[in-house]
Amino acid sequence: MAGVLQRFEQRLEGAVTGAFARAFRSAVQPVEIAAALQREVDNSAHILSRERRLVPNDFTVELAPTDHERLTQFGDTLAAELAKLVEEHVKEQHYTLSGPLAIRFVEAPDLGTGRFRVKGRTNASVRPVEGQRMTETAIRSSDVVIEVNGMQHPLTPPGVVIGRSSDAALRIDDPGISRRHAEISVHEVDGTTVVTVKDLGSTNGVILNGHRVDKAPVRDGSEIRLGNTVITIRISTSEAPG
Repeated sequence: MAGVLQRFEQRLEGAVTGAFARAFRSAVQPVEIAAALQREVDNSAHILSRERRLVPNDFTVELAPTDHERLTQFGDTLAAELAKLVEEHVKEQHYTLSGPLAIRFVEAPDLGTGRFRVKGRTNASVRPVEGQRMTETAIRSSDVVIEVNGMQHPLTPPGVVIGRSSDAALRIDDPGISRRHAEISVHEVDGTTVVTVKDLGSTNGVILNGHRVDKAPVRDGSEIRLGNTVITIRISTSEAPG
């Protein structure tokens, strides 16, 4: 861990030629943020198997207003160097990431100068159905929309197969998701939109609103957990019966 932090400091010093250190005198220091990111990664590691541990790939650094203002001119450079640090730490510890790294800085009025918080989450990359219109108009006009990792995806009959392989129509690069994990079906019954979720023989199962299911109807606002990813269902016209 010390080696990774030392390399980070050396790179940062070369990137901003000391300007960052001067701007942050007596305030939060970059190496403190770097160390906190490493701790967040280690503390959030989730065991997938004997050889694989999943860690967050999406981080938010909350800063006091004064620190956030000072950071603005160095934000992109610091974020890039912090991402390299996390990548090195993940590699050295043989962790698994579920998607590309993202680090953002936000202002937190409740924090005093020199104080900060780091929050990490697992955010798997999502590849939408090929040829599917992802425009705002298409999403608004669809009776059924799924929300996953910040993406909204309109669903039309007969539905979509979700998995980790390229064969799945909606691909989520979550190591806890099987190659063909689940199917969300959409069909009409007497003018009512009915949505169901079905487990396709996955390893980790389908969790609907906290309960494992093989096949079940889905309501507006229902949450489906596949691996480490949560999918929220939005049904605009009507809810599934039952």
